[in-house]
Amino acid sequence: MAFIDIGVNLTNSRFDKDRAQVIANAKEVGVTHLIITGTNAQESQQAYQLTQDFDNCYATAGCHPHDSERMTADDFELIKHLLKHEKVVAVGECGLDFNRNFSPQPTQVKVFEQQLALACKLNKPLFLHERDASTTMIDMLNNHSNLPPAVIHCFTGSQQALESYLSLGLYIGITGWVCDERRGQELAEIVHLIPDDRLMIETDAPYLIPRNIRPRPKSNRCLPQHLPYVAQKLAECRQQTIEHISKITCQNSIDFFAIKPCDTQFSATINKNKDL
Repeated sequence: MAFIDIGVNLTNSRFDKDRAQVIANAKEVGVTHLIITGTNAQESQQAYQLTQDFDNCYATAGCHPHDSERMTADDFELIKHLLKHEKVVAVGECGLDFNRNFSPQPTQVKVFEQQLALACKLNKPLFLHERDASTTMIDMLNNHSNLPPAVIHCFTGSQQALESYLSLGLYIGITGWVCDERRGQELAEIVHLIPDDRLMIETDAPYLIPRNIRPRPKSNRCLPQHLPYVAQKLAECRQQTIEHISKITCQNSIDFFAIKPCDTQFSATINKNKDL
């Protein structure tokens, strides 16, 4: 089996001491591709640089809603420049976060609209962030008739929000949140509603470590090598095999991001990887 992690925050300082080893460990358990998340202009630049250092890494470029208040015109120009590169495969992480409101909502909307327009102009996929803002996001997406393919990254919303996004043709990214018996129960109960051709998986590492890892790691740092545990939980919730989850999520990710097919020389099973 092979897996593609569509959302890894590899520019995070928690990976500074062992970034290359983290990538190697992921590949050993079958995580053949990593999409490194760009959350602002500077981190998007760092994410792009990692794609030059590691063949199996790709990147996004954009401005997270938390950072929207700090985005300058020069930052936007840098993001546009990065998106010209072949290994920068999506606009984002961009969107709306009305849960924490680290940037004012009007500013979030303005900066998100800039990135929506850019994605439409470049016909680049969108890597979206949304928390407690689904109504506004859906309205904004509906305002663009030429919207490129888009994925709701780290979806944790309601059934109503899920159905709305699916009706727009969006892809859904599922993280270790679904493995959390405390917070993720509602998500676990609705993931079966996601069509096979709209499902992708991610770790959002170093965040959201899957709580179904046994034995539990001493560290709470989530790693790309933990992705098979997300796939395993999804298989259980959807009454499918992990092999099926591997197949459909890899194909969806390859098609969505227009990346090279998985290298099948790597195999991964939950039981085999006792050191996860």
